[in-house]
Amino acid sequence: MTAAAIYLDHNATTPVDDAVLAEMWPYFSDQCGNASSPHLFGQAARAAVESARERVAMLVGVRVRDVVFTSGATEANNLAIRGVVEGAATERRQIVSCATEHPSVLAPLEILAKAGLRVDLCSVDAGGVPDMDELLSLCTAQTLLVSVMAANNETGTLAPLREIGQIARNVGAIFHTDATQMVGKLPISMSDVGAQLLSLSAHKFCGPKGVGALIVDRRVPLAPLLAGGGQERGLRSGTVNVAGCVGAGAAAQLAAETVSDEAPRLARLRDLLERRLGEVVPGTRVNGQRTQRLPNTLNMSFAGADAEAIMANMPRVAVSSGSACSTAVPEPSHVLLAMGLSAEDASSALRFSLGARTNEQHVAIAVDEVHRAVDAVRRRTGELAK
Repeated sequence: MTAAAIYLDHNATTPVDDAVLAEMWPYFSDQCGNASSPHLFGQAARAAVESARERVAMLVGVRVRDVVFTSGATEANNLAIRGVVEGAATERRQIVSCATEHPSVLAPLEILAKAGLRVDLCSVDAGGVPDMDELLSLCTAQTLLVSVMAANNETGTLAPLREIGQIARNVGAIFHTDATQMVGKLPISMSDVGAQLLSLSAHKFCGPKGVGALIVDRRVPLAPLLAGGGQERGLRSGTVNVAGCVGAGAAAQLAAETVSDEAPRLARLRDLLERRLGEVVPGTRVNGQRTQRLPNTLNMSFAGADAEAIMANMPRVAVSSGSACSTAVPEPSHVLLAMGLSAEDASSALRFSLGARTNEQHVAIAVDEVHRAVDAVRRRTGELAK
């Protein structure tokens, strides 16, 4: 990678902020204690973890003890979904979710469906917004859990969380939201949206990889996935990742302090990118909601040009053709297909996701590179078709 490389894949992961790394560093070396140990080193580690827990709690507007640290959002989503099913003292046997969820939600749902639970996936409109009439009809007295993501990782489309939360409450169901992409990019309060479970991951907002959290309302009966020493309120056994938790806390505080300025700045850059690509590259279309979406996210199809080929022709610009957790699957995005795109249009889509270090110069370079790459792919495709 050269110094001229442009990173526009922040929905996949973000660079760790220097201030976050500085807070983490002592816990890799001098502050080496196990947070479960009673000696001074352990006490110092435990204090650091609890301070981090406070900072994460403040970011999403919850009580400190509601924050359960995990290895990331995938574990948090699995703990939320499978933990509710195993911990439920009820005969309810249905889960309602959405067709455009992240694989870390859809995969455990598939496992539970094979085990005999009823799983209903709500469809979405052309912008990727859940069909609320359908969601309402799916939720009944048999619904145990409603799980709908806050913001789609591929398109940035925002879900009407308050309305979904009210629907879940009306039938006595638990509401879980995978807020991995929203936390740190837009303000979110778990109580305001009516959720009892919320997943997040630090590496999506300038924290380290390998640490996240499930926010758990104390009234939710939740069974742990891991048996062991009983750390994290007995919900996540295992030696606590002290450095990771410290990093998550530092990143949470940084996000809380900057989100009000960063969100409009990123939205302006995203709109600039969208406008300039539309001006210089013919045959483009924006996928997803253009109003209710993440400020940093643009998903755009380039007719007649395969996304993988476009990326191969512009190695200086880091973008994505879909979810970073499913790029090994050589199929069109399930999110875009659910929105009604053809397989061809879905296969020509790129996701641009901007971040803290993105500036206008990066946008200009990206536009030039995409223009050149799309043109090269289309010429090559035309030659092969002759």
